This record gives sequence, C-alpha cells and structure tokens, in this order.
Amino acid sequence: SLNKLSLFQRNDGKFSKKCPLSIKNAPVVDYKNIGLLKKYISDNGKIISSKITSVSFGKQKKLTKEIKKAKILGLL
Repeated sequence: SLNKLSLFQRNDGKFSKKCPLSIKNAPVVDYKNIGLLKKYISDNGKIISSKITSVSFGKQKKLTKEIKKAKILGLL
C-alpha cells in the first residue's frame, strides 16, 4: 500500500481536460468579444499557450488570429 504514495511512481492514466471553447453553449471566438480574449492573454500581452489553457488546436489557431486582429484594431 505504500507504493501508491511514492512520488516517483509513473501515472498510468493521462490527465486530459476538455476544450472550454468546444463545449455546448461555448462563447463565440470573435475579435469583438474582448472579455473572452483577455482570458487568453498574459499580463504582458502575450497569448497563453494551449498547453496551459487546454484549448484544442483548431480553436487555438482561431483564438490567436482573433487576438491579433483585436490588437491591430486597438481593442486590446
């Protein structure tokens, strides 16, 4: 029973989190939705990685595109 408490034991089950932008009734990713875009930008103005936010690949690309568009228009 003490083997389960070992810090160096390998985790057999992979931890996966669902994409918050792919669920039912998810907010629309748009350059006009400033509240949503600010959640995915750091304090320095950089876009946060999908590894941290658990956003899917396709949604991350769209999110990046919309954030850049909002920055160009001066909304962020």
